[in-house]
Amino acid sequence: MSLGTLPARVKLIDVGPRDGLQNEKQPVAAAVKIELVHRLQAAGLQEIEVTSYVSPKWVPQMADNHAVMAGLQRQRGVRYAVLTPNLKGCEAALLDRPDEIVVFGAASEAFSQKNINCSIAESIERFAPVVQAALQAGVAVRGAMSCTVGCPYEGEIAPERVARLAQLMQGIGVQRVDVADTIGVGTPLKVQRAIEATLAHYDIDHISGHFHDTYGQALSNTLAALQMGVWNFQSSVAGLGGCPYALGATGNVATEDVVFLLHGLGIETGIDLDTLVDAGAYISEQLGRPTGSRVGRALLAKRSP
Repeated sequence: MSLGTLPARVKLIDVGPRDGLQNEKQPVAAAVKIELVHRLQAAGLQEIEVTSYVSPKWVPQMADNHAVMAGLQRQRGVRYAVLTPNLKGCEAALLDRPDEIVVFGAASEAFSQKNINCSIAESIERFAPVVQAALQAGVAVRGAMSCTVGCPYEGEIAPERVARLAQLMQGIGVQRVDVADTIGVGTPLKVQRAIEATLAHYDIDHISGHFHDTYGQALSNTLAALQMGVWNFQSSVAGLGGCPYALGATGNVATEDVVFLLHGLGIETGIDLDTLVDAGAYISEQLGRPTGSRVGRALLAKRSP
């Protein structure tokens, strides 16, 4: 069976420290978050989404953003990204010298209202000065496009709406975008259509895949994106995370599981799987529960006497 031409190398962005931990009810100490980032970069991750600069009233877990960024032992060649919802957050983030700032918008009007209390157009208006400030400071900008295949409130999302969001992102200067299946309802063909819509405004080198595993389709969707030439993906160590606005939505696909898939396809990642599994086991132990990665669980079981 031929899978077509796949990328020779894939770069993963681990979003566990930010997207993965932001909804944890129990406080996670800054020292633990810092250690997690250090373990991820030791495993070979070259892009890590570290924290966000949002009101601690809304996301108390990220209130230690300055402490976490200050505590990092940065490695040459590693990109440290942070999420900012507005200009105030961006200004605070720039003090900590991130390599990339992430803004976020939805392809669903209802999700945009529920998530950030404004329309899609208003969200883009809000992000325009954020993008400008980051670029003027020499910081890269990525745009997370959520609900590109399905929304918990509106159902299926038409590719035309994904193309429109990509166009709006490009219009304010966003350099690359994530095609995100935020609630994990995507299947390969739907994901490919969302990516195809995005290609009207961004080339393949500036598109990444971000897939949740609610319905167990994240690895299938990853393969579908690979077949289109996508070589940048987001994932979360130990499968951390979820979506508070989508009942039943599980976390991002586990980084360990994606790496296992990629290595099995002969694709280079620069990531040491055993060291990555250790990182997943570390944060899972800190949270008091088993890792959410199937590959992690399997390899940890093989190590047991």
